[in-house]
Amino acid sequence: MNQTVQKNTLYVGGLAEEVNEAILHAAFIPFGDIKDVKTPLDQATQKHRSFGFVTFLEREDASAAMDNMDGAELYGRVLTVNYALPERIKGGEQGWAAQPIWADADTWFERQQQEEEMQKLQAEHRAAMETAEELHRKKMAEEREGEKEDGDIKDDPMAQAEAEVLRENASS
Repeated sequence: MNQTVQKNTLYVGGLAEEVNEAILHAAFIPFGDIKDVKTPLDQATQKHRSFGFVTFLEREDASAAMDNMDGAELYGRVLTVNYALPERIKGGEQGWAAQPIWADADTWFERQQQEEEMQKLQAEHRAAMETAEELHRKKMAEEREGEKEDGDIKDDPMAQAEAEVLRENASS
């Protein structure tokens, strides 16, 4: 993937549950002036998702923070610190903010056509399978009917037992 990294913004992974934006700010301020600190929240729990972003004013400060804090421990957890990738937005084949939303229109239409074709093929396959199953059921039923008509119960112990019970009931 050809993704440009944001040299001023660091991804900080492996955050303990107790860590908030203020603690993250305090941990990274020794390396230089910080422009912004974010810890994205999980919508369901309203807690951070064990990672955050620290944006420095200077690239050199971000580089120094990454060199020193990657693998460091904070609240008993080992941190993973890397340069952050560009923020994703909805839309766009690659999902990158630098790309216009309509950039993937052609591939979107192709995917839609492929999905429709796949659904059509799956429906045809299901219909063929159902027809084959129905034919198999009919064939098996005909074979069973043929066995009853032939009276070939000598080889079938269940059929012999049924015939014996029927004879006993008829004689009673």
